[in-house]
Amino acid sequence: MVEELKTEARARGLWNLFLPSVSGLSNLEYAPVAEVSGWSPVIAPEAINCQAPDTGNMETLHLFGTPEQKEQWLTPLLAGEIRSAFAMTEPDVASSDATNIQTRIRREGDEYVISGRKWWISGSADERCKVFIVMGKTDPDAPRHRQQSMVLVPRDAPGLEIERHLPTFGYQDQHGHSELAFHDVRVPVSNLLGEEGGGFTIAQARLGPGRIHHCMRLIGMAERAIDLMVRRASSRVAFGRPLADQGVVREQIALSRIEVEQARLLVLKTAWLIDRFGAKGAATEIAAIKVVCPRMASAVIDRAIQVHGGAGMSDDFPLAYFSVWARVLRLADGPDEVHLRTVARQELGRHS
Repeated sequence: MVEELKTEARARGLWNLFLPSVSGLSNLEYAPVAEVSGWSPVIAPEAINCQAPDTGNMETLHLFGTPEQKEQWLTPLLAGEIRSAFAMTEPDVASSDATNIQTRIRREGDEYVISGRKWWISGSADERCKVFIVMGKTDPDAPRHRQQSMVLVPRDAPGLEIERHLPTFGYQDQHGHSELAFHDVRVPVSNLLGEEGGGFTIAQARLGPGRIHHCMRLIGMAERAIDLMVRRASSRVAFGRPLADQGVVREQIALSRIEVEQARLLVLKTAWLIDRFGAKGAATEIAAIKVVCPRMASAVIDRAIQVHGGAGMSDDFPLAYFSVWARVLRLADGPDEVHLRTVARQELGRHS
């Protein structure tokens, strides 16, 4: 089914819209597309080849890949022929601080040898995931933010073991999240992304626009939750009148609309700032939306579940799944606390 949708999307020119250099769309222009795709977050983003983590990986390869790397990996990713994963988070360290990572990438002649563990590596449970962008330490003695590098590791590289797939709040999503072990995995030195010591910088460049995409998809999920909530409130009768006539339900609908509009405006402002000044020029706003949007979506979806009663907890509606993923995104791409720290630091800096 998804492959048929992908074929139709390509025919209509609805393809790779997230990448400005390919689509011609700015981040601000792409944002509403990402919102619409959030109404069906499992199917729609992949149908138009705008799904995470591939979008971030394609942006990374586009910005930092060599011509040979682009030909081998970026071209089939842009064509929707393969999937990819980004391997940064580790089970044994607090990976919200990317400088903590312990996976070693040491050079031996014309090869890099990778040893370590990663987990919550999104998309890796899918057999179509053919390449991993792996972040590890190449020089533990370098300055803190110059110790890390990124290398491209094919899925079939000897020594790469996918140990288990991790359910998320009881759900195993479409493409899964996995724990990986790298047992002295060898790749050519030519698989280095960018330069040695540039891994932290690449990670920051990768995560900026991707957070816009996540946040706009969350707004789409919240919009669908409001739509479902209004339909349910209008059709269900309790105590002699529709739920929509109950003051408490009206308040839930009103608060949801207000919160969605507030969040959307902040995300659109952030997209505009990235278009004008780059991710660095929108650092405060990127951090802010990453806090605001998952919290907003969680609140709206929770209200919709409440209005649906027992049905809201079932698979008859997408609300339970939406609730899980809104909660997940308070951790994915950095937990709320890290982003609040960024906003506070920026604000304190303006007043010092």
